[in-house]
Amino acid sequence: MDYTISNRMSHLRGSAIREIFKYAADPAVISLAGGNPNPELFPGEALADIAAEVLRDQPVTALQYGITEGYTPLREAIRARLARVESIGTENDDVIVTSGGQQGIELATKCLINEGDTVIVEEPSFIGATNAFRSYGAHLAGVPVREDGIDLDELERVIAKNRNVKLIYTIPTFQNPMGVTMSVDKRRRLYQIALNNNLLILEDNPYGELTFDGVKVPTIKSMDTEGIVLYSGSFSKILAPGLRLGFMCAPRTIVQKMVVAKQISDVHTPMLTQLVATEYMKRYDLDALIVKMRQNYAHKCKTMLDAMDEFFPTDVTYTRPGGGLFIWCDLGHGLDTLTLSKQAIEQKVVYVPGNTFMVDMDRPTSALRLNYSTMSDEKIVEGIRRLGIVFSAALGQ
Repeated sequence: MDYTISNRMSHLRGSAIREIFKYAADPAVISLAGGNPNPELFPGEALADIAAEVLRDQPVTALQYGITEGYTPLREAIRARLARVESIGTENDDVIVTSGGQQGIELATKCLINEGDTVIVEEPSFIGATNAFRSYGAHLAGVPVREDGIDLDELERVIAKNRNVKLIYTIPTFQNPMGVTMSVDKRRRLYQIALNNNLLILEDNPYGELTFDGVKVPTIKSMDTEGIVLYSGSFSKILAPGLRLGFMCAPRTIVQKMVVAKQISDVHTPMLTQLVATEYMKRYDLDALIVKMRQNYAHKCKTMLDAMDEFFPTDVTYTRPGGGLFIWCDLGHGLDTLTLSKQAIEQKVVYVPGNTFMVDMDRPTSALRLNYSTMSDEKIVEGIRRLGIVFSAALGQ
């Protein structure tokens, strides 16, 4: 039988990152491709004890349906932490618990974007978000990212030349895939540009807690006096991704529509994981766990950068992030890192080609994303050494 796929889905491609995982399953392959947190940092024993206790003492709450907005004690804990850590939250904001940060982006898109509307995205940007926008028929307009964040002069030009612009999507802190952080001045100006043009901002901040030096840049949402910023957060990078717990803090009117949209998607986020996360935050010091993560990732990032300085050709450029999980490399010289990835696989090392993160995914790019969070120091160094061989050969060096 011939199957006709909906227009909404027929043009979408699966994440190249997920495809690369097939190669990464080979134990001989060094994967510098994923975005997974280091599993050695998961508080597995504590979570196991809490889960057992919750199932024993609160089985009805843990196993029965819950309210779509999220488990009330968890929502209260999220509100309190946002206020304390990020200075986020006004009387006009509300919080919804989502099944990972990705669902928050998808629900916001469903509620705010009509087919043909323009969504402005950083270029490069996170494929999970860009595919969410594509799936609802949005027109994507890319704006280049510089070392200090999105190019705001180009942003204003893009706004002026596109019709039905509704939303600006940004990952301002330790951006995926580049690892760069938007300056405070740029954040203020971006907010003002959106306000002047009657646009909403979707601020995605899954990596903001993972600052190597402990110094945090104010979120755009913390500057929001007019109710134009939706803030997407997640427990995936600061607790454990398998819990599938994210949240959205946004104007109450928008959150109320997201609640209806979530009822269509999955009714509510699993109660068991919501209860486990709530109890963890009551009993343990989440901030202390995050400090351990910062120290671990700072060490791994330095290990990778030192290896790149040693093994990569001198004309290859790359970012030097102050946090997060990613380094962005550009080989230049018109090379296509998608094609080159096949040669890397032959060397038993994988990365994510840069075209994955572009508005036009068919356009060859000389850039690629590297991840340092999951591999051992030895594998990081060996993986970079192998890539150095591939890149040197491609550049004729």
